[in-house]
Amino acid sequence: MGEVLSQNEIDNLLKALSSGELDIDEAKGSDEKQVKNYDFARPSKFSKEHLRTLEIIFEHFARLLATNLPAYLRKSVNVDVVNSEVVIYSEFSNALSNPVLLGVVNMSPLTGNVIMEMASNLGFTIVDRLLGGDGKPLEKEREFSEIELSIIERIFSICVGLLREPWENVVKISSRLERIETNSQFAQIISPSDTVAIITLNIKIGDVEGLMNICLPFDTLEPVIDKLNTKYWFSTMKEKDTKSYEETIGNSISSARIPVKAVLGNSLINVADFANLQVGDIIRLNKNVDEELEVFVGNIKKFYALPGYSNDKYSVRVTDIIREESE
Repeated sequence: MGEVLSQNEIDNLLKALSSGELDIDEAKGSDEKQVKNYDFARPSKFSKEHLRTLEIIFEHFARLLATNLPAYLRKSVNVDVVNSEVVIYSEFSNALSNPVLLGVVNMSPLTGNVIMEMASNLGFTIVDRLLGGDGKPLEKEREFSEIELSIIERIFSICVGLLREPWENVVKISSRLERIETNSQFAQIISPSDTVAIITLNIKIGDVEGLMNICLPFDTLEPVIDKLNTKYWFSTMKEKDTKSYEETIGNSISSARIPVKAVLGNSLINVADFANLQVGDIIRLNKNVDEELEVFVGNIKKFYALPGYSNDKYSVRVTDIIREESE
């Protein structure tokens, strides 16, 4: 129960209010403010918005991995983003077990390095596939040999190169694999107490599953941290889609080489006549001299044309275009 005021105290308060000596608004503002706990050992430098944007970036990266790796491994590859979290670097490094595959990645012009950690069973599966095996991991894990690390480094370099496209909407990077470490003690890229964001991917190569963790230090991302929000990311992505993507796709299609053939006609002969064909023999076709020929683009019948000469070479002159909607 609060303290009870005497009549004299009440009279003094009323007198102070009427004379202006006491401001009632100041009295209301004298209440205690709520204090929030702050952990100085684990400062929250990454917001939920930052983590969500990083997830979007690495979902794009996961799609690129699932599209490109099967060409090298000759095996189906599925990649999904399964988790994102903020920890201090010592927690990440202490959770690593040996043998481990750590790719130290340079993301110039961003300062510092990023770590790409791959489960060892995935490493042995990649080696087995590239050497002609079925892609099965070892029953009992061991240290990687120098030859195995050289093979894995090739795949790591491919994965690191694929990082450039997903990051284009935030910053244009020139990602490069600096080295691969198999001991976490030799990958101390930042102070153990520094904050990092961990993006976890689940990779499935055939029937073998394993995790890939991408460790992103705050100091590395600090110059572009304001761009790690979904509003900025989607706005730049839309602008790129409507301009650069259309131009790139158009240029790629226009420079593609495709076979074109004009069919003079067809004929049926028996095997004996075919075996006895000589130079100068005449084969009767099912086309007249003045009849239009069929021109194929790839395996698709696309034009009608008439035969002729051009600069002392056989040629055809297109007379009509076969449109799909008219058939």
